[in-house]
Amino acid sequence: MTHITFISADGERRQEVQAAAGAVLLEIAQAAGQPLEGTCEGQMACSTCHVIIDAADFPKLGKASEAEEDMLDLAAAATRTSRLSCQIVLDDKVASLTVRVPGECHNMQGM
Repeated sequence: MTHITFISADGERRQEVQAAAGAVLLEIAQAAGQPLEGTCEGQMACSTCHVIIDAADFPKLGKASEAEEDMLDLAAAATRTSRLSCQIVLDDKVASLTVRVPGECHNMQGM
């Protein structure tokens, strides 16, 4: 199980959930009521599931693919520790993860 802490864009609200290995971060976030749209349903055709991973947790995750990096270039408010939550599959090696939900997103499908 992975302990996930979601932090709102304003940094005020925290929500903590547990997730099993093999779970996709986007699906966990949506089930927890986090405001991640995931318009393309995990096909990496938008950046509406963009999240910012805590710097201490970022190295725990696998490296983003080139296609994910390209899509992150289009994400609003992207940082060095940004990822697409649809591309993060949790495994037993990640005991905890802190994730900040950005305050804005750009739906590239609607442009």
